[in-house]
Amino acid sequence: MNIQEALVYGRSQLTPTSPTPQLDARLLLEHLLEVPHSYLIVHHNQPLTAEQTAAYHQLIARATQTEPIPYIIGHAPFFDFDIHVAPGVLIPRPETEQLVELAVAWARKHDAQTAVDVGTGSGCIAITLAHFLPSLQVTAVDISPQALAIAQQNGARLAPGRVHFQQSNLLSALETPVDLIVANLPYVTSGEWQGLADGVKLHEPALALDGGADGLDLIRQLLQQATTRLRPGGAIFLEIGWQQGTIAQQAAQHCFPEAQITVLPDFAGHDRIVKIVST
Repeated sequence: MNIQEALVYGRSQLTPTSPTPQLDARLLLEHLLEVPHSYLIVHHNQPLTAEQTAAYHQLIARATQTEPIPYIIGHAPFFDFDIHVAPGVLIPRPETEQLVELAVAWARKHDAQTAVDVGTGSGCIAITLAHFLPSLQVTAVDISPQALAIAQQNGARLAPGRVHFQQSNLLSALETPVDLIVANLPYVTSGEWQGLADGVKLHEPALALDGGADGLDLIRQLLQQATTRLRPGGAIFLEIGWQQGTIAQQAAQHCFPEAQITVLPDFAGHDRIVKIVST
């Protein structure tokens, strides 16, 4: 079996279970051979060894059982970073990049000095904030020791010395108010949980996804805590589910009745981000 034949095999095996079988087959082969995409194109006739062929078959078999590709290869893209991920940590999503872009733009305009990433997971949000805002003091908190350990590994590799990691139930361990709060907390409703793809439901941590009956259990707790941990004139950016714009705005208004609250769409036009600017 050569490289091209391996890709064809992988795609055929993954087609019944994956919406992106060609991409998945390629990512697994790149991971196995430790080569970039361009290498597979240039060397498409290169034969695989028997050991490589067997190993590739094993990787494909794992993927056909709906194990997420980022868990198999150990990393996921976020902006220009390769973020290390493992079971127990939420895989970064492209839509969360928009959350970070909006937070960075606000922080630059208002000269934010301090920020906290709540429910940091892999650390991707905190690391990216630190990258784009060199003078920003960034704290990243998570209740999960497993997630925090991976976030610290990513921080040491991608933003050494820039992010302070701390175990905390939301903002409970935060000692002083901050200028900026950014959070991608669980917002999947209990009703939506059973309808999730197996790759998500069976492999990614429920702790990072399940937001309770209406998806806003932890978001409401965060908003309540933030009333004493956000500086006057500070801002909160929250990622939400596409059907939660109205109830998320109401929850924000309950805790911050004088704030400027905006529900912003994602690139598909769905409600995705709540922006709260305190007065």
